[in-house]
Amino acid sequence: QVQLVESGGGLVQPGGSLRLSCAASGSMFSVYTMGWYRQAPGKQRELVAIISVGSSTNYADSVKGRFTISRDNTKNTIYLQMNSLKPEDTAVYYCNGRLSSINYWGQGTQVTVSS
Repeated sequence: QVQLVESGGGLVQPGGSLRLSCAASGSMFSVYTMGWYRQAPGKQRELVAIISVGSSTNYADSVKGRFTISRDNTKNTIYLQMNSLKPEDTAVYYCNGRLSSINYWGQGTQVTVSS
């Protein structure tokens, strides 16, 4: 069993930055593909960014060049650095850990981009 706990969300003005963190419990963190997803009101949950075991990354087109995902296997933690935030980035952001067909989710952290 893996538990994921997100932090770092909040209210930020357009053009601002936030860094989300996701801390994972358990000793198998390094073998999980990790990712960030988001869900805006009235919309489906969507992939934001993923990072593989070997630290290869992939991003949604809407965040490329603005967001950066990273992982620190010594701290069992992944991060999402979000720059140049836009109002359309407003959503609940969820951390995901995946190993084969097994998925774990965090409880989510709210990000609101508004002036």
